[in-house]
Amino acid sequence: MKLSRVAGAASALSLTAALALGVPGVAHSAERASTPAYVALGDSYSSGVGAGSYDPAGGSCKRSTRSYPALWAARNAPSSFAFTACSGARTGDVLAGQLGPLNSSTGLVSISVGGNDAGFADTMTACVLGGDSSCLDRIAQARAVIQNELPAKLDDVYSAIRSRAPRAQVVVLGYPRFYRTGGLCAGLSDTKRKAINAAADHLDTVIAKRAADHGFAYGDVNTTFAGHELCSGSAWLNSVSLPVDESYHPNAAGQANGYLPVFDKAA
Repeated sequence: MKLSRVAGAASALSLTAALALGVPGVAHSAERASTPAYVALGDSYSSGVGAGSYDPAGGSCKRSTRSYPALWAARNAPSSFAFTACSGARTGDVLAGQLGPLNSSTGLVSISVGGNDAGFADTMTACVLGGDSSCLDRIAQARAVIQNELPAKLDDVYSAIRSRAPRAQVVVLGYPRFYRTGGLCAGLSDTKRKAINAAADHLDTVIAKRAADHGFAYGDVNTTFAGHELCSGSAWLNSVSLPVDESYHPNAAGQANGYLPVFDKAA
């Protein structure tokens, strides 16, 4: 997910962050080659923003060698590996620019997408820079989009993937809850943290349902990120950080220990 550029707040705070925030498919691992052709689609949670070690050839997409797709490919040596996930991608961007490598020989596909469509970047900006009221108002707007608009957009993406890669095992990855709740947490009230986590759960619920209805596997990364949220003391997510586009993204540990095991199990 990719966070819009914003500037200004007291104490010269400037936040321009990028949050750009199952059912097995037809061909599961036992039914296909041990090293299938693998295509990694999606947004910055799949490209690896926040984990560092970016491939210069990927430019602003910020594809990291520490991302879960790159780590899985290095470990499993697929017959081919196409990495088209890109920072800031929305569902329309996946449809317009990421599906080219898919074909009838593709055996495995991964994707995370939907957070940018929901406007989660603007939501986090409102919550970090504003009070509880403005944060909750922006979260309500995001949740309305998640409920009313996102399902059809996900359907378009998932249908296009299945059409182009009819025999692939498709694994849809969700997003982690951001915060440990209860107690003190620098910068955000517990009210904000609980509302942000609830919105992430809502997003994941919609994504999981659409994935299941298309016969795709869904990977719930909250199972691995539990205990490693922001304010946990052992976070696998970046808070507001420099470079600012890595804010609110999994760090290298989050990719390797949060995302990779979930994907590996579903793949």
